[in-house]
Amino acid sequence: MALTLEVPGWRRLALEHLVLDLNGTLARDGGLLPGVAEAVARLSGRLACHLVTADTFGTAAGLLGPEVELALIRPGDEAGQKLAIVRELGAESVAALGNGANDALMLGAAALGIAVLGPEGASPEALTAADVVVSGPREGLELLLHPDRLRATLRR
Repeated sequence: MALTLEVPGWRRLALEHLVLDLNGTLARDGGLLPGVAEAVARLSGRLACHLVTADTFGTAAGLLGPEVELALIRPGDEAGQKLAIVRELGAESVAALGNGANDALMLGAAALGIAVLGPEGASPEALTAADVVVSGPREGLELLLHPDRLRATLRR
């Protein structure tokens, strides 16, 4: 499984993992936003998908299929824990989606950081750390499903 993409004037991406923040990025009030489950299911055939969350609403385990690995983080230094997950997977092979201040380190370290400006907004730290900013999670996932769109956005 991999997604390889040459971005003219920028870099070559060889992605193997997708790290997804849950609350604020893929979900609002514990429920997935429309179209997210379907897009993640489609992407799981190309990338190993990892859902990182403190599971504030206690709903994470049942939201996405068994092909998505659930990584629960503990209260305290959530940003550091998310960064550690990206590094453990090999940051050069990771795409990450997030929206919060505690996602900024993860977005900056990943080979491809996608900040989601969704219903809960996005922190300025996440926006500046990301390579791409999208209007919602489905749009971010669609960039990975249609890499030519990503190439068009990132080429220099």
